[in-house]
Amino acid sequence: MFNSIFIKLIGFYKKHVSSGLNTRCKYTPTCSSYAVDALKKHNFFYAFFLIIYRLLRCNPLSKGGIDRVPDKKSDIKWLV
Repeated sequence: MFNSIFIKLIGFYKKHVSSGLNTRCKYTPTCSSYAVDALKKHNFFYAFFLIIYRLLRCNPLSKGGIDRVPDKKSDIKWLV
């Protein structure tokens, strides 16, 4: 339930807010697309954790690159 609400909010943000900003995300997929993917693949709390971690890494000092949502919790190598 929470996931679908947040997916709709992100869709609104992508359509009405970020389209008016003249910025580019350093990561592929974009942070908003990453958030939607995380919410579709995982439960709300784990997806929220992944989204916050991604947003913290998306800053002017990061290199960016390809960063996909892990398929399962065991795919996260940075926690080890």
